[in-house]
Amino acid sequence: MSHSRRSVLTRGAGLLAVGAATSLAGCSGDAGAGSESFDSGYAAFFTLNDWANQVAGDHAEFRDPVEVGQLGHGWEPDGTLAADVASTDAFVYLDSPEFAWAQDLAATLEADYDSVTVIDGLAGVEDDLLDWDHSHEEEEETHEEEETHDEGGHEDEAEDDGETGQYDPHVWVDPVLAAGVVETIADGLADADPDNADDYADNAAAYAEELDAVDAAFESIAERADRDVAVIAGHDSFQYLEERYGFRLHSPVGVSPQNEPSQNEIADTIELVDEEGIDVVLYDRFESSTLAEAIVENSDATEMVAVSSAGGTTEEWNDAGYGYLEQMTEINVPAFERAFGVQ
Repeated sequence: MSHSRRSVLTRGAGLLAVGAATSLAGCSGDAGAGSESFDSGYAAFFTLNDWANQVAGDHAEFRDPVEVGQLGHGWEPDGTLAADVASTDAFVYLDSPEFAWAQDLAATLEADYDSVTVIDGLAGVEDDLLDWDHSHEEEEETHEEEETHDEGGHEDEAEDDGETGQYDPHVWVDPVLAAGVVETIADGLADADPDNADDYADNAAAYAEELDAVDAAFESIAERADRDVAVIAGHDSFQYLEERYGFRLHSPVGVSPQNEPSQNEIADTIELVDEEGIDVVLYDRFESSTLAEAIVENSDATEMVAVSSAGGTTEEWNDAGYGYLEQMTEINVPAFERAFGVQ
């Protein structure tokens, strides 16, 4: 095993570029798996960070490298993150191409820093992952053109990336699957810090009870809904909720935030709003509200309401102390009730 600066730069390229070599020298100490000094870590984005801290309790403090107001997927870290994470005891992430920077970092940590416990939150829910259906023709055409023009073996690389990225990573919006991820985090911390394994298991179990309440709230929405379809003016991050509870979200954008809706797709959405008597149009708080405004202005809908994909936080929610549970219960549950006509 090498703890050299060269190993980090080689495996992670610009992503994992680090500052002083002395920062990495501290990673070769006793802090890490099985160590009595286990007390800190990083998690790849807001929700994982919240869950890791809930499970760790008083034993360790986790940090989120992603700035308030941003989401973990599509994010680019600065050059010091590798050194910062390597100086702690654990890294929690999702092994998904949507978090490519975290995949690269996890690979380097596993290869060169066995003092850092790497925990893949998806490890316990792999059988429940849903396909990511990139159905928009424009995106498919662009992808085909990129493969056609790539040279020197890049075509094979693009194909591989496409095959490994064909599932929706937003498992965290489903409170049932969330409990599975939380349990995986607890198991990982227990392996790293066996002296406190019982505490991690107890903390995870207590948090799972709170997730049960979120599950019950969405079950209630499904049971009392006046309609089975609602409209979200943005990319659909809620496939897992649709699968779990049987309601349907129509999006002119689709599941990928890279998609741009056509005029026909927007017109079809407006027609659906009028046909179904939909009065509330949802939009993602982390995306522009422009599309929602256009749909409301050109349809019989009267209101637009924000939801959260729970992949990040805002200044307002952060100041209010909102974690994952609060985003789901204070933002999403009432928004879904209004969108589905719950009386």
